[in-house]
Amino acid sequence: MKSALRAWLLLSACLFGLQSFAADSEKSITVFAAASLTNALQDLGDTFTKDTSIPVRFSFAASSTLARQIENGSRADVFFSADLEWMDYLQSRNLIQAATRHEVLGNQLVLIAPLNSKIKLKIAPHFALVAAIGSSHLATGDPDSVPVGRYAHQALANLGVWDQVAARLVRADSVRSALAFVDRGEAALGIVYSTDARIDKNVRVVDIFPADSHMPIIYPAALTTGARADASKFLDYIRGPAGDLVFKHYGFTPRHEEPAGVLLSQP
Repeated sequence: MKSALRAWLLLSACLFGLQSFAADSEKSITVFAAASLTNALQDLGDTFTKDTSIPVRFSFAASSTLARQIENGSRADVFFSADLEWMDYLQSRNLIQAATRHEVLGNQLVLIAPLNSKIKLKIAPHFALVAAIGSSHLATGDPDSVPVGRYAHQALANLGVWDQVAARLVRADSVRSALAFVDRGEAALGIVYSTDARIDKNVRVVDIFPADSHMPIIYPAALTTGARADASKFLDYIRGPAGDLVFKHYGFTPRHEEPAGVLLSQP
């Protein structure tokens, strides 16, 4: 009799747990965001949930990967990209709510090396990047799809060194993967965002790329077409004072402008 009662209580607890999990899942907001936003958004997600009791779930990866997942039917309420092109990609397919689109943040592109590296370089036209790499590699995002790789390609091409280093590139699947290659010493140099270099104590910034060597680094965010109603609260939250405070802490530059409902670039 006692065994049967324990079994019934255990089953009831499991069923209650499943119901609670289902309720949380139904209420939660799902945010697809660029990998470089990981630390800042996790902090903001925690404080938002504390303030509103609305759970937030994140999926962090390259903007290209996330955009294609949304295109293929993955459920997300908010898309937060590291460039304009992948936001345009979804907007052109009517997969975001254009009226909710905002340019939220800016960033800088930097050249990094392992902390104990002796490499010294000043970024300028035709600077000695290949010589500095030596027999090693240069890590950044895949220029064919990953935003940081696209910015890196633009900068290196404009500085006249792309052709010499293209074959030495480690084409990482995200900016955090590129950062990890340098962190582990598997690449002599890397090109990432300044915010990524800032959170890794095993790398150092060699120099900052001139802002005019590449397109402006802009992070747009928008609600998807299938977004839940509460998702707009999170979008407003990250664009408000709380978002400004956290993003500045991690080295981002908040941008304040009206919603951008038109395509700003072509994928």
